[in-house]
Amino acid sequence: MNDQQLLRYSRHILLDEIDIPGQERLLAAHALVIGSGGLGSPVALYLASAGIGKITLVDDDTVDLTNLQRQIMHTTQRVGMLKVASGREAMTQINPDVDVVTVAERVSEAQLAALVQGASVVLDCSDNFATRHAVNRACVHHGVPLVSGAAIRFDGQISVFDTRRKNAPCYACLFPPDQQFEEVQCSTMGVFSPLVGIIGTMQAAEALKLVAQVGEPLIGRLQILDARRMEWTTIQFQRNSACPVCGGTHL
Repeated sequence: MNDQQLLRYSRHILLDEIDIPGQERLLAAHALVIGSGGLGSPVALYLASAGIGKITLVDDDTVDLTNLQRQIMHTTQRVGMLKVASGREAMTQINPDVDVVTVAERVSEAQLAALVQGASVVLDCSDNFATRHAVNRACVHHGVPLVSGAAIRFDGQISVFDTRRKNAPCYACLFPPDQQFEEVQCSTMGVFSPLVGIIGTMQAAEALKLVAQVGEPLIGRLQILDARRMEWTTIQFQRNSACPVCGGTHL
């Protein structure tokens, strides 16, 4: 690290658990962020400010006025701009040293696999089960840790999936792909503005912990937030040996 970096990241370096070696791991890391909306906004901003060296943003949408109630990475002046371009502008204003790569399209499974393969950690900030399962399959296949978050109305959830660890479950162990789940969108159901900030910030924290090798990640634990009561519930779950995605990973 140069003198400017030592100063910029000094409050991380002061933490014994991170120090210079941990910050150097962050600087050398590549985070793949799927979605640049409500969850992706705090995720991307915190990863950039914390010094993740390379961040790839994937989103095919443009900034809409209705996004601005919660998607804090975007501004009124950038309505109509691609979200990934708006995000890159916001991130580089915070930290010009970060390498921001943008993918402004709905990627195929093959493209997703290639993106995941080159990442240190993946953050799923999407809003539908099909994307979440596709991201999970790619992460399991390439052995890349996944931080998954979701938020709708006043309810949020977050967990970490890292099948590099023995007996660690994947997303499909918790939400089997052959089961039917109600698909809800904030465009029709609404979402409490700070909720996505809470969940997204926690996603960033879990990703930074994984990369810096600090603490214990949310593996095998689903944290659920009821923001009406500001009450957290923890559900513990295990790997499904018959899981169609990771069932044979640890054999």
